[in-house]
Amino acid sequence: MLDSSQYSSRRQEQEDKMNDVKLAVLGGEGTGKSESIYSKHLYLEGKQLNLEIYDPCSQPQKAKFSLTSELHWADGFVIVYDISDRSSFAFAKALIYRIREPQTSHCKRAVESAVLLVGNKQDLCHVREVGWEEGQKLALDNRCQFCELSAAEQSLEVEMMFIRIIKDILTNFKLKEKRRPSGSKSMAKLINNVFGKRRKSV
Repeated sequence: MLDSSQYSSRRQEQEDKMNDVKLAVLGGEGTGKSESIYSKHLYLEGKQLNLEIYDPCSQPQKAKFSLTSELHWADGFVIVYDISDRSSFAFAKALIYRIREPQTSHCKRAVESAVLLVGNKQDLCHVREVGWEEGQKLALDNRCQFCELSAAEQSLEVEMMFIRIIKDILTNFKLKEKRRPSGSKSMAKLINNVFGKRRKSV
């Protein structure tokens, strides 16, 4: 049984872990996403966050669909394609399918990963090969957020894009905490059952 100091220490470890946000930015070569690789401290929703952004597909040795380590590592994914390159959209679609495919028991997550699909190079809309509606439909069908932008020209929009996905990740953290078994919650449920009290629906 944990004493008060051990409990406080473990609680602090859990809180510190929740403040680490790991984001994988995926997409084919030439989609304009490789500039977004950095580690940063930011303050959001009353929390100091340690944001770590990783672009595994920028590594030439990386097998295109070998995402097992990223699926374990990342709390969320930004999938980027070039609206003027249909092949990059097909690649983005395959990445989303890989992330959303039924998970094996050893890789199963308590909460579905946050995913944001981004159509980049909006400034090249005059040579567009992928329609906005196609991107929106892919995102809706796979429970992702979606936006189009020009990363080279719209720095504010890029920042807002990252804030959107980080907020989704923080929401997932809260859901995981709620779903985690708790001795006190189990005892409360037992007492409610014994005394016939109706529990409030969530």
